[in-house]
Parts: sequence; C-alpha cells; structure tokens
Amino acid sequence: MAGHSQFKNIMHRKGRQDAQKSKLFGKLAREITVAAKLGTPDPNMNPRLRAAIIAARQENMPKDNIERAVKKALGNEGENYDEIRYEGYGPGGVAVIVEALTDNRNRAASDIRSFFTKSGGNLGETGSVSFMFDRTGIIEYDRSVADDDSVLDAAIEAGADDVVSGEGGHEIYASTEGYRDVAKALEAKFGEPRKAALIWKPQNTVAVDDETGERLLKLMDLLNEHDDVQNVYANFEISDALVAKMGG
Repeated sequence: MAGHSQFKNIMHRKGRQDAQKSKLFGKLAREITVAAKLGTPDPNMNPRLRAAIIAARQENMPKDNIERAVKKALGNEGENYDEIRYEGYGPGGVAVIVEALTDNRNRAASDIRSFFTKSGGNLGETGSVSFMFDRTGIIEYDRSVADDDSVLDAAIEAGADDVVSGEGGHEIYASTEGYRDVAKALEAKFGEPRKAALIWKPQNTVAVDDETGERLLKLMDLLNEHDDVQNVYANFEISDALVAKMGG
C-alpha cells in the first residue's frame, strides 16, 4: 500500500510530554476499570481487560497504576462510564470512527461535534460510516519475534484470517469470534504481543493530498486530546513526507 495508512488507533501520536503521558495513563486506567467492571477482574478470563493491560504495559504505565485501576472496579469506586461510538466525515470526506468512555454524554457529544465542524467535516448518525469498516481483532508483534514465514504459519495454525508483515512488525488479524483463541495460541508461541485489541479496520483507504492530510491529522489530535476519547479510526492514506513533517 502506497503512503501511510492512518486506520490504526492514533493514540500513539501522543505521549511526547509528561502532561500528555499523564493524560494517556488516565485513559488507559479508565479502560482497565471499565473492562474489569464489565467482566471478571482476571485478565486471563477477560480478553478486553487483557488487551487493556497489554496497552498499558506498552506505554510503560506503572504496575501500581494498573492494579489500582482494577481495584477501582472491584470496589465499585469512581464514576460510571458510558461507552459511545461517534461516526462522521472529516475533511475530504474521510470516514472517521471515534470510541469514547464518558461520564457526561452531553459534554462528549457537544465537544466531538465541534471538532468535526471546525475541521470542515460533520458528525453523522451511528452507522453512517461504520459500514465501510470491518470490526476485527488485531494481534501485533515486533519483527524480532520471528521471520515472516514462521509468523504466517503460526497464524494460520491458530485460525487467523490474515497476516501483514513489514518493517514495522507483524500484524495478525482474526474474527471477533476467534480473536481470543488466536491471541492465546500466538502468545503461547511468541510471548505477549505489543498489542491485542478489537479495532475498526477500513475496507478501503482513501489517498488524500497533503493539505487535506494536515487538516485530518489536526482533527485526529483534537479528538485524541479529549479526555473521553479512547480510540480514533479513519480510512485515509497520507504521504510518508507529511507523516514525518507532522511528527507522526
């Protein structure tokens, strides 16, 4: 695929400064608490919690913070968060999905709508763009865990749907139903992945020019800066030069 695909969770663009790291830890803790509340507090029996803890470890979140977030769920402490998915179109007609955990639906909706409007896009109804994405599981490993053929063989054996290996590492895709079993089988072979989560993967990506790409990346940053926003997915493709320029 030419250019740089932006469909993945773009939260990794953050964390450049301590304040941003603190905000990121807050979001990760919120997801851990919600995941533990919705299921069992045992990550081996709760795929969502396991994914949240893996994400926290990848960002070097202290173990104490992780344990505290789980205990919050056990003690039924803290706010109750609603899970909401927002869908809309950004600059250039690019499809955008925003996943949020919020304790104030009105605030979240108002803020997110204003971000879309300011960027020249518009927020749509639920379902307005998600039909252009597939809900799928992804398991990611660094290139160093094994060569391409070994990862492909292991993924096929585990029941994965697709594997993409490149300079950035190995991405293994699995159905939402099979994702947990595939992740377990791969972890037994290669160890803990750098990421294991359910994502929105675009069926196709749209190439945009640098001017539109810059506006889109600014929209992504605005969304990711918001405390309630957990994940952002979009179906656009930009040049590697613009990625470098924007520090992505």
